[in-house]
Amino acid sequence: MNALNLRLQHGQHCAQNHCIRASRDRIGRSAFTLFAGFTTLLLALLPSVQASTRMDDAMVTTTKNWIDTVEHGYADNNGVKIHFAKSGSKDEQAPLVVMIHGFPDYWYSWRDQMQVLGDDYAVVAIDQRGYNLSDQPEALAAYSMVNLVGDVAAVIRHLGRSSAVVVGHDWGGAVAWQVAFNLPQMVDQLIILNLPHPNGINRELASNAEQQQNSSYARTFIAGDVNDPDILFGQPMTAANLAGWVSDADAKPHYIAAFERSSFSGMLNFYKANYPDPERPRPMDANDTLPQLPMPVLMFHGLEDTALHSDGLNNTWDWIDNTLTLVTVPGAGHFVQQDASAIVSSTMRWWLAMQNQ
Repeated sequence: MNALNLRLQHGQHCAQNHCIRASRDRIGRSAFTLFAGFTTLLLALLPSVQASTRMDDAMVTTTKNWIDTVEHGYADNNGVKIHFAKSGSKDEQAPLVVMIHGFPDYWYSWRDQMQVLGDDYAVVAIDQRGYNLSDQPEALAAYSMVNLVGDVAAVIRHLGRSSAVVVGHDWGGAVAWQVAFNLPQMVDQLIILNLPHPNGINRELASNAEQQQNSSYARTFIAGDVNDPDILFGQPMTAANLAGWVSDADAKPHYIAAFERSSFSGMLNFYKANYPDPERPRPMDANDTLPQLPMPVLMFHGLEDTALHSDGLNNTWDWIDNTLTLVTVPGAGHFVQQDASAIVSSTMRWWLAMQNQ
């Protein structure tokens, strides 16, 4: 057993008064929010949330001006430098929020959320190893989950903190889940975007034909090479093609430049080293019994996601011993933090404020 306690024992079963239980076995594709101890919250019916969203649109500094105020730094994890961007409150007592991007992305994915949370929080967004300004080790083993978790812990410690609100999307969500499982003392609250609990993902990969088909791209990444002419959804892996999903015309040049600085092999190594596969068990896989989570959890899921099926969300409440808030967003795709930026940003702010009351 190493310092990250990879083989945590199963936690106690979910206490009834701390869990949310759905009345249906299938969540389907409807939008709702669940919060333990409260009745169902419908965002569209909350004038205060709508007003705060409009306020954010008016008050947030334009991104072009804001980006000049962002500070940059590096944390060291056993010789691998992890770049982070930092903005928000300068108060040393302000809670720390650490945001982790997925594939293909980099710290800039969180620009809207960083601005909205910045009044009350010190907000840090990292470049995962292999991406943009972080180090890009060549070895496949360097991208194992134990190292990815260590990168997040290194950033928190580098900033002089013992814990943080941990936020993750896609592969960043996978890392965030594992930080919470293995270092729960470092996670004050957990926020996950478009990445179901590992138990839910493994269940759907085993039994859901649609999810199996949706995951075919991952099998291509695992078996293939960056030089394969059709490795990226039928296209070659280039910076421009990796940025093809970016709809913000102002942001796209930033993405292309970041991907030109990135390691394409490193990106694929996330899949090669960690993607769930019953035939190749890995450390930190959900093949082992995962512990119940003790911290409050907020989840977002854009329902137009073509990679991760919403059925994977079912039973999440059974695996968390604290409150779970689940927000599904019709019309938003995999990159929900950008597709539904106002909803995501304002809900994050509202939910975090509720935790501190």
